[in-house]
Amino acid sequence: MDQNYYSIVTPEILHLANMAEQSGIIETELFTKYDVKRGLRDLNGKGVLAGLTHISDVRATEMVDGVSVPAHGQLFYRGYNVKDLVDGFTADDRFGFEEVTYLLLFGALPNATELKDFQKMLATYRTLPTSFVRDIIMKAPSKDMMNTLARSVLTLYSYDDKADDTSIPNVLRQCLQLISLFPLLSIYGYQAYSHYHDGNSLFIHQPIAEYSTAENILHILRPDGKFTPLEAKILDIALVLHMEHGGGNNSSFTTHVVSSSLTDTYSTIAAAIGSLKGPRHGGANIKVVQMFEEMKKEVKDWSDDEEVSLYLKKLLHKEVFDHAGLIYGVGHAIYSKSDPRAVIFRSFVEKLSIEKGLEKEFALYAAVERLAPQIISAERQMYKGVSINVDFYSGFVYHMLGLPLELYTPIFAIARIAGWSAHRLEELSNNGKIIRPAYKSIGEEQDYVSLSDR
Repeated sequence: MDQNYYSIVTPEILHLANMAEQSGIIETELFTKYDVKRGLRDLNGKGVLAGLTHISDVRATEMVDGVSVPAHGQLFYRGYNVKDLVDGFTADDRFGFEEVTYLLLFGALPNATELKDFQKMLATYRTLPTSFVRDIIMKAPSKDMMNTLARSVLTLYSYDDKADDTSIPNVLRQCLQLISLFPLLSIYGYQAYSHYHDGNSLFIHQPIAEYSTAENILHILRPDGKFTPLEAKILDIALVLHMEHGGGNNSSFTTHVVSSSLTDTYSTIAAAIGSLKGPRHGGANIKVVQMFEEMKKEVKDWSDDEEVSLYLKKLLHKEVFDHAGLIYGVGHAIYSKSDPRAVIFRSFVEKLSIEKGLEKEFALYAAVERLAPQIISAERQMYKGVSINVDFYSGFVYHMLGLPLELYTPIFAIARIAGWSAHRLEELSNNGKIIRPAYKSIGEEQDYVSLSDR
């Protein structure tokens, strides 16, 4: 059969798809009638309580005179404010991803000896099985690196003699290996795609044991393997800010749900990757960069607030860019007055823009950061405040670092695998019930009609 057949939507499929769609539509008022929290969120955007966790806390409100009101956002990892963690390791001129990974997994900050030993352990796991790159990654490379990453993770199951062992020591060993291998799996996958689909030169750099995760990402990705200290440090901060965000985010919740079935680690993490791939979850920073690229073409004077505001209004009115009516990178499901990750990131982003000679681009981002919330609030009825989120600046950082768009979401996964691992270990440690929420059937009973009478 012609290979293209698998990609063709035939008239028959279109007809059947219409039937499937119509049979699946549920009247909106029924969700209200039966008090169903769509998206597991109430009408005010507050998440339905589905579990308990030690791992992290996302705060966006405070109590004032007994009333919950919007507040500047705060993010805590194991009780530590992320801002304090970032301030701590940057003040010591250290990389933080490995240190914070230790915190998320084990519930305590490591001392100097524990951190050094942990870094060595991760380095020893940063090696793929013999011929894995040739036999798995180089064959049938996908145009989507998240699919490549998921396929590689699932394939590692076959190389693990204890793949189905869900004891805590074995799962920890598997998680540490995946944390170490995610940069290789992601970037090697991109190199294969870039070579076979785009005709670029193929190079596979080996990781350097003494390098941090951030340093190895840049070393493996770039043809010459070189980077500046500021580039590596800002990428490291980006990883720390993306590595965890509460148990209720879609991919971490997926990790809990799938882990509760007692399936293997590789299947669980592949499911989380599938969740993060979705544009509603992990792909937003790509949209931010693409939106700004068009904005830079359409707005003649980037320093003119009136002209920038006019373009932002056109975005909301679905007149420009992708006609979705969204200003990407602005707004968040939980945060209202500020996203702490964006606040922390901003000053480092400005430093990198100066190093790269992109001060004008940064000024444009800063103008949109200032103007967009005002315009959105004036144009639309909001139940809470609106501000930029971490995706607003992370895409700009990746652009300045020369990362291809194909790797934006995998970089997110390279960070978030630490959080997923912590949530998997937490779910298994508590030996809870299989997670199985209820769905109410609203279908009507019908009498069977024989085939000859239909």
